[in-house]
Amino acid sequence: MEAPSEAQLSRSTGGWITFPFIIASSVGLTLAFGGWQSNLIVYLIEEFEVESIDAAQISNLVNGAGSLIPVLAAIVADSFLGCFSTIWICSIISLLGTILLALTATLDTLRPKPCEVDSTSCIPKPRIQYVVLYAAIVLATLGSGGTRSTLSTIGADQLNKPKEQGIFFNWFFFFWYSASVVASTAIVYVEDNVSWKVGFFICAAANVVASVIFLMGTRFYTKFKPEGSPFTSLARVVVASIRKRKMPLPLTGDDFYHGRSGVEPKAILFAPSKTFRFLNRAAIKSEGDINPDGSTTNRWRLCSVQEVEDFKSLIKIVPLWSSSFFLGTTIGVQASLSVLQALAMERHVGQHFQIPAGSVLVFVLISTAIFLALFDKFLFPTWKNLTGKSLTPLQRIGVGHVLNFLSMGVSALVESKRLKLAKSNHLDQGSIIVHMSVLWLVPQLALVGIAEAFHYPGQVSLYYQEFPITLKNMATAMISVLVGIAFYLATALVDVVRKATTWLPGNINNGRLDNVYWLLVVGSALNFGYYVTCAWYYKYQNLKEVDHNGSTSDE
Repeated sequence: MEAPSEAQLSRSTGGWITFPFIIASSVGLTLAFGGWQSNLIVYLIEEFEVESIDAAQISNLVNGAGSLIPVLAAIVADSFLGCFSTIWICSIISLLGTILLALTATLDTLRPKPCEVDSTSCIPKPRIQYVVLYAAIVLATLGSGGTRSTLSTIGADQLNKPKEQGIFFNWFFFFWYSASVVASTAIVYVEDNVSWKVGFFICAAANVVASVIFLMGTRFYTKFKPEGSPFTSLARVVVASIRKRKMPLPLTGDDFYHGRSGVEPKAILFAPSKTFRFLNRAAIKSEGDINPDGSTTNRWRLCSVQEVEDFKSLIKIVPLWSSSFFLGTTIGVQASLSVLQALAMERHVGQHFQIPAGSVLVFVLISTAIFLALFDKFLFPTWKNLTGKSLTPLQRIGVGHVLNFLSMGVSALVESKRLKLAKSNHLDQGSIIVHMSVLWLVPQLALVGIAEAFHYPGQVSLYYQEFPITLKNMATAMISVLVGIAFYLATALVDVVRKATTWLPGNINNGRLDNVYWLLVVGSALNFGYYVTCAWYYKYQNLKEVDHNGSTSDE
């Protein structure tokens, strides 16, 4: 990564002078969210006596919401509030939720009293305690999700040159990954070994510091007024095509609307493509549709050919996009179940240190970060020297599918070994701790991290290059939507398995978690076949040759 120069940092408004404020805010808010979210499953089980599988389901819901909310926040910022207002409002919402969560760990009245095993006089758990708990989780998730995409957007908005924006994104994600690792290790360690109260108040403090630092940079930010949601132009194409559904399709491009003179080049007088021909009616010119200056009298009745083609390009990429739903679903299931496995395994490293169960997923982050660096500096240049070509986004995504498939297989084998040890020591009847090191989980988590290093940037590059120019801001949002839906699908899949089988009881030593992983192996294989089919028939629309960092070049 290239660091910004001192000259770049010296601008008084906009530019790199805003970089420290935005990065510090991102780090603080990531620590605040990751510090409690990484250990949420353990907190629900130990302090609120939520069943292990239910706790994993709640964690999946939180992860799903954390990925979908940034998309909604981006729409609100684009359409109404702008990035600056969206960020400070959401940071306050996040702070309220985090403080409320910390209070559940501080006040005995907000936490159920522990019930002794085989006791017949357990006090019923007040419903208000769970209402407060879930309200805290909702507020903290809503606030954190609202800042995630808008912080990166406002940071890039301060810079004019694409190269500088690329440098910013490199550093932004570097600090985001670093903060996530700290949250998943240091803060989780405090929660497990000092107290939940101290850990959660550290999260709240990080949120406060992040909000203050962000507001301190107010006078340096270049703020842009909301320009309206990009989804509006898509909706107009659908509405206009429906309103003109009875009109015959013209044979020449002259009968289609190509935009206002002076705004779009007059030379572009081509007819819309023949795919999804029904949508072409949205661009048919009819009496009363166009003003004397060339503008439309009703934008919900007439769209330009370019707007129609933009909408078609999104439709064409949907099958490829949908192939990643199950890819994300397997990752979501594995993430939550790995924490449950860690709780039932030996987590001591040496005599005095115990790995927190909620920290095991940090191996995914570490392997992703390491291999992203290796790809950029070694693997991709070596591949290009050997083959003369760079890996395309579709190839990167395909490799990610294969590695993810292998990760599920390793997960199944490790769980089979753990279950054999549990049954041989009769741990299915009492204690749940199996004398098997939690480090056995590292290979499967490292594999899924390496897979993410392939398919996540590959998808970002694909969507960014293939999306229309007017909809570039939606490219990264597509990933967030995918991840969010995948986590909800993971929740639904676990629910179906629980109802249809006996594989997922409260004590996983009594279940067949290995069968769940084998089910994911079969599903991953079928999904990879679907992906290969979609990729085989897909034709790049906006590029001929793609290098590993997303730039294009002609053949």
